[in-house]
Amino acid sequence: MAVGLGPLPTLHPVPGFELGIASAGIKRPGRKDVVVMRCAEGSTIAGVTTTNAFCAAPVLITRERLQGEVRYLLTNTGNANAGTGPDGLVRARRSCAKLAELAGVSEDAVLPFSTGVIGEPLPVEKIEAALPAALADLKVDNWAQAAEGIMTTDTQPKGACRQFEHDGVTVTITGISKGAGMIRPNMATMLGYIATDAKVAGDVLHALVRDAANKSFNRITIDGDTSTNDCCMLIATGQAALPEITAASGELFAKLKQAVFDVFMEIAQAIVRDGEGATKFVTVQVNGGGNHQECLDVAYAVAHSPLIKTALFASDPNWGRILAAVGYAGVPNLDVSKIDVFLGEVCIASQGGRASTYTEAQGAAVMAREEITIRIELGRGDCSETIWTTDLSHEYVKINAEYRT
Repeated sequence: MAVGLGPLPTLHPVPGFELGIASAGIKRPGRKDVVVMRCAEGSTIAGVTTTNAFCAAPVLITRERLQGEVRYLLTNTGNANAGTGPDGLVRARRSCAKLAELAGVSEDAVLPFSTGVIGEPLPVEKIEAALPAALADLKVDNWAQAAEGIMTTDTQPKGACRQFEHDGVTVTITGISKGAGMIRPNMATMLGYIATDAKVAGDVLHALVRDAANKSFNRITIDGDTSTNDCCMLIATGQAALPEITAASGELFAKLKQAVFDVFMEIAQAIVRDGEGATKFVTVQVNGGGNHQECLDVAYAVAHSPLIKTALFASDPNWGRILAAVGYAGVPNLDVSKIDVFLGEVCIASQGGRASTYTEAQGAAVMAREEITIRIELGRGDCSETIWTTDLSHEYVKINAEYRT
């Protein structure tokens, strides 16, 4: 039921970054559910991870190893290895150790990632058995296959690519993501991997991934649930014949930043478009806030309201539900007489009540669309924020009621 999400675009290879896919049969026999990614020697890597206190064992290990020299990323689907205690750490480390042994690298050079059911022991023997096939499959042009290999309840693979020229050299940024439910990243289950052949210093790359994630993955929500396993990694292989970017300034950095932001935004919004049971892609834009946080508070109050989300599914312009959510968002000293609310281009509420020009037919026409914008003007200042979300359908309940069966 993906909204406006077509086939994968062309995902250009990133020199110095290879991907291999294999089947471990973790949840279903024959399903491609193990993905190995190899970074060229000298690559830099930066990432952001979930803020959930019950973060999964692989997240803890990835955090430990992220500052070192990373050569391999190991992802399994079908099992989150979260809520598994000390045994989960043992199993995650064992899978990394096996990959390190087969690849001839230090165990600390392997980062683990898992996604799937929470609370079940990681079937490490199955993963170990699949690793030789994944290593044998390593190719620079396996992005599309890897996008499928990291899926769980996703209905479509998600990827994006940008290229730009600098001093006659082509720089490539390619990324994939997965996620359709348990989505409200705070850095769903959400994973993202983005690679570039630019050469970027570690501190610059860390700042870049934080900024990019904050404007993309940290601005999407499907159900308000922050996963135990959220991770987003940005890898710079340094294979492009250009100088190293050592500062967040200059023409080369500006070009790279824009391209990275574009890829992050596209694969983050693809998660919303493929939200579990989603029939609507909804933009919630809040302008005129006194600060950015109150804009986000209002936006998330609207995006997380079950009453608003079900009205969106029903194409019912029940604008009173939007006003109520704005009112309980917790903005201090909110003057409702200054607030205007728009559904698409239609003003539905103004100065604390129904807009004098509004008709039910206008609202119904907007709500019938697959892509809808809810715009709220607070009239308090100059700050703005935008997030993206979905409706809440019968199918969402069905998918999550039957997830473990």
